[in-house]
Amino acid sequence: MTSLQVIQLGLQPYERIFRAMQRFNDVRDSNSLDQVWLVQHQPVFTQGMAGKAEHILMPGSIPVVQVDRGGQVTYHGPGQIVAYPLIDIRRRGLGVRQLVSAIEASIIGVLAGLGINAYARPDAPGVYVDIDGVTGAKIASLGIRIRKGCSYHGLAFNVDMDLSPFQRINPCGYQGLQMTQLRNILPLEALPGFSETEELLLDSLAAHLGYPDWQYNNNETPHWEQCDE
Repeated sequence: MTSLQVIQLGLQPYERIFRAMQRFNDVRDSNSLDQVWLVQHQPVFTQGMAGKAEHILMPGSIPVVQVDRGGQVTYHGPGQIVAYPLIDIRRRGLGVRQLVSAIEASIIGVLAGLGINAYARPDAPGVYVDIDGVTGAKIASLGIRIRKGCSYHGLAFNVDMDLSPFQRINPCGYQGLQMTQLRNILPLEALPGFSETEELLLDSLAAHLGYPDWQYNNNETPHWEQCDE
C-alpha cells in the first residue's frame, strides 16, 4: 500500500495555497497519489460557504477570503499547524463523515499522547478541551470540501500562536466561543517543538486514514504556475 505523501510548504499567503489546492483537485486522476500539505499561513480570516457576514466583527487590517469549504469564519496565522489532506476518498472507501471523524480522531490522539483529554462534538466539527474552568474551548478547527470524490481544505491545529485575532470574529459562527492552543495547556518544558508536533499529527493522520506510513515528498512543487498572480 502506498505511503501518504507529505509536502511541507512553510509560511505562505492563504490565497496562493487555496488556488493551488483547487488546481490539484482539477487535474488529479485515479493514479494521483494522496497528499497532505503542511503549511502555516500569514494572518487571514477565511469565510466558508455557509458563512454569515455578521460573524466577522472587526477584521481590521487582516484580509477576509471567501472560500469553497464548509463552515463559517475562522482565523489562520503563524504558529498554527494547517494540514490539507488531498485524499481520493472514493478510492479509500471513505464517506465524508468518516473522513471528518478520522481527522478529529487524529488530533484527539495527538493530544491524548501529550496527556490532554480532548473530544469532538457531533453538532460542531473540530476538537475541544476543557481548560481553566471553560468547557469546550476549541483547539482545532475543521473545514472540508469534496469535489470529484476527492477532498481538499482540512484542519487548523492551534499550537503556539497569537490568539487575539479570534476576538475579531465569532469563531466558526459561535458567539463567545473560546479558542485555546497547546502552549496554553502544557507547561513550557512539556511543550513539543513545532516540527515535532507536526510529525506527531502526521503519524496520527496516517494511522487513522489507513495508510501504512507517511513520507516527505518536498521535491514536488504544487501547481503554483497556474495559481500565482
